[in-house]
Amino acid sequence: MSDDPNVFAGAFVDRSGERRKDSDWLAEALASDRARFVPVWGEHCLVDGDPPGAALLTREQVAAFERDDNVVFLGLFRDQPAFAVAIDREIDTPFAEHGEFRDLRFLGTVLPPDEANLTAHARALVLWHNATLYCGKCGSASQPEAGGNMRRCCNPDCRQQIFPRTDPAIIVLVADGDRCVLGRQASWPRGRYSTIAGFVEPGESLEDAVRREVYEETNVRVGTVRYHSSQPWPFPSSLMLGFIAEATSAKINLNDGELEDARWFTREELKSGEVGLPFRISIARRLVEHFINGR
Repeated sequence: MSDDPNVFAGAFVDRSGERRKDSDWLAEALASDRARFVPVWGEHCLVDGDPPGAALLTREQVAAFERDDNVVFLGLFRDQPAFAVAIDREIDTPFAEHGEFRDLRFLGTVLPPDEANLTAHARALVLWHNATLYCGKCGSASQPEAGGNMRRCCNPDCRQQIFPRTDPAIIVLVADGDRCVLGRQASWPRGRYSTIAGFVEPGESLEDAVRREVYEETNVRVGTVRYHSSQPWPFPSSLMLGFIAEATSAKINLNDGELEDARWFTREELKSGEVGLPFRISIARRLVEHFINGR
């Protein structure tokens, strides 16, 4: 297996967690000429150039949009303090002179790995803040703290700490010698098939989640489960945990009705180009290619 990280993954940002609660350091970093800002307009990130690169702006360039509650410290990127700045989607498209805003699924196909990681990080935190304006315990308003890496309930009788949520999901290629199981959902483009995936349930190990999801969706039982790699999938907040599993049964039945179809494919069928494969930026595609290459 390649040591290259999956798209959006990789420790390219020094998250500097120890500095998130250092208000003096954050204020100095925010005011520094070296600070760089990742604008997130709605759900889109700013890019410029050909080929596209992430447009990292100065504080002077983002000053008109900066508020106390919409700037998030991401860490050190290329040895410079990096911040996300959230911009309301209702505002007319900003920064036209600095580039254009594009969807992260597109950016994952064109940005360098470190910039894809940075923009995914920024977008995920901005969307989390937008979805966590109120305390889930008492219903009061919440406000950002720790450089925007947590929120706290404003109710003095509650003061609940609220941290960014990540939803673990397994994604698995089920193999039986020279063939593997792939399935498709009805909403996908015609002819596209992918690996089996699903969210991990409370009280469940990853291996148990693999075996349950595969059986629920395809009726196939699996034995040995081996970890492959992982991928942050910020659409909006999943962590995809990739596995290769060995089938111990073969009969397919769509037990829970989530899939429109599932079937066995040989390596040669997948190499033929006649089967639509998952998006290139996804860990699903990497799992399939791992299998196609006989690994």
